[in-house]
This record gives sequence, structure tokens and C-alpha cells, in this order.
Amino acid sequence: MNKTRIGLLLAAALGVLPATAIGQTKKAKASVGVQAAAGDKESADVSASADAQTGDTAAEGSGEGTGTEEAAGEGASGGDTGGLEDICKIDPAACPTVDFDKEAKKPLNEQIFAVQQLYTLRVRRFELTPYWGFTFNDQFVSHPGPGLAINYYLWNSLAVGVNGNYYGLFNMDQAFNGNVRRSARVGVPLTEYNWSAALNLTYVPIVGKFNGFGDFIFQYDAYVVGGAGFISTRPIPVFDPIYRNFNYKEKFAVNAGIGLRVFFYRWLAAVMELRDYVYQEQLESTGLPQPATIDNRKNTNNWYGEKTWTNAVQAQIGVSFFLPTTFEYRLPK
Repeated sequence: MNKTRIGLLLAAALGVLPATAIGQTKKAKASVGVQAAAGDKESADVSASADAQTGDTAAEGSGEGTGTEEAAGEGASGGDTGGLEDICKIDPAACPTVDFDKEAKKPLNEQIFAVQQLYTLRVRRFELTPYWGFTFNDQFVSHPGPGLAINYYLWNSLAVGVNGNYYGLFNMDQAFNGNVRRSARVGVPLTEYNWSAALNLTYVPIVGKFNGFGDFIFQYDAYVVGGAGFISTRPIPVFDPIYRNFNYKEKFAVNAGIGLRVFFYRWLAAVMELRDYVYQEQLESTGLPQPATIDNRKNTNNWYGEKTWTNAVQAQIGVSFFLPTTFEYRLPK
């Protein structure tokens, strides 16, 4: 009988132990960091106290944060306007000590920005340019003379215009030529100019500025020009000046060149230009007709020699006036 009782107690003990272990595992997962020993009242009290303190702290933090935000909102939308006074109240060391009245009386230097409006607008304006020209590439005779160019700008970078040169009273045969002819009995055909006129197109691809004379800034533009027209020329009698006397004749001529304008005002600029006038010239005959009778020497058909293409490279220095003198920027709507 006693053996039977002992066996029942062992069976009951074995059945209770697994159920207790399973219950303790689930309880541990549900309450992390809290000891779940059954009947441990002190541990339960400690856990409850910790939870209560955590709840109070969270409530206090939430309350303080709300109050701070409300205070900030009141400061942003309240009666205080802020500014330098607030900065001085918060951090006196950061408070500016500048005398604004004194600073306001100081002159301000003009600021130049990297991107700004063009100094001069050329579109729908006339350009009137008187200039003085002189030739570069003729060592035997020079052809200086005054000239005038008139351009009208269809766009800010493109213009159509005309120019003319007068040489009649300014052709100069170098004294060197006469000395050579007398001493060596050798001469070269020479040509003198009377006038020239051309219809031109001008294109302005480059606009800029540079600093000069200290703080002064010069505005400039560079351009290319080309056109066609006529030039009036004639040979200078060299080989038989006693009987030969040439008349001026007009020849078709084309021209091309480059130029630079430096502006002093929005309507006034200095101009430097180099232009090549190309035409076909008929030179004087270098010999006497045979037989060299008076009638043959007076015959104009015997005066002319070969035809050759001539490059009259001319430097021009002048002043440009832009009319009207004022203009207005019109921004797109």
C-alpha cells in the first residue's frame, strides 16, 4: 500500500514539472527584464515601482516639451519684433558696435557684377564714323585721305552701311622713286587713287571690357566688315611722262577688314580698323612703242600694259558717334 502511494506521488510530480516550466518561459517572454518567480512579492513591487517612475518621467517630458513649443510659438507670433535688441540680450558679445549713421554717410563704390547688361545697345541706332586712312603695303607711293562710314544696326550685332574715301589731293610719290629713275634708268609702275565707295555688312562677335588708368574700366567691341563697291584710280606717268597723261577710271572692288571700338561714353567710341581693298588695276606700259615715233607715243592704246590684282591695305583711325545718343533696355514680357 505504501509502495502504491509513493508511485502515485512520483507520477504526479513528473506531470507537474513540465507544465511549470512552460508557464515560466511564456511569462519571461511577456515581461522582459522582470523576474517572474512565483511568490516573489519584492520583485513584483520593484517592477511596478519602475514602471510608475517611467510613466511619470515620460509625462513630465511631454509636458515640458509642449510648454516649450508653446512658448516658442508665442515668441514667434507674439508682440516682440526681434532683431538686434534680441541678439544683444541673448549674447552681448555678438552685439554689433557699428555706428550705422556714420557708415551710411560713406561713399559707396560701384559694384561690377560678372553678369550684367551690355554697356551699349547698337540695335536700331546709326553709327557715324569720320576717320583718316593711310595705306600700308605700297612703299613707292602713299594714299592717305579722309573717309566717312555710316552704319545702321538691324540687330545688336549686325549692321548695314556705306563708307567712302577721298585720296585726290593727298597722293604722294616718294622722292626715292625719282632718284632711282634718274640714276639707274629704272622705274616701277605707280598708281594714284581718287576716291572709293562701298556697301558693307558689319558683324560684331566680341564684346568685352578691360581695366586701365587705375579704376577706370573701358568697354570695347571687335567686329569684322566686308563689302563691295568701286574705286577710282589711274597710273602715274613714269616711263614717258612727256606724252602720257592718264585719266581716272572706276574699277569694281571688294573689301574685307577687322576693327576695334573702345567706348568712352555710351554714344562715343574710338575706332581702329584695318581693311583690304582688292581690285584689278591696269598698269602703265614699261616701254616705248616701236617705232618710237611721236604719233605712236601719243597713241593712248600704247600707254597701258598688263592688268594685275592689287591689294590696297588701309589702316583707318577715327571716332564713332551713335545716334540717338540714349537708349532703353526693354526686357521680354
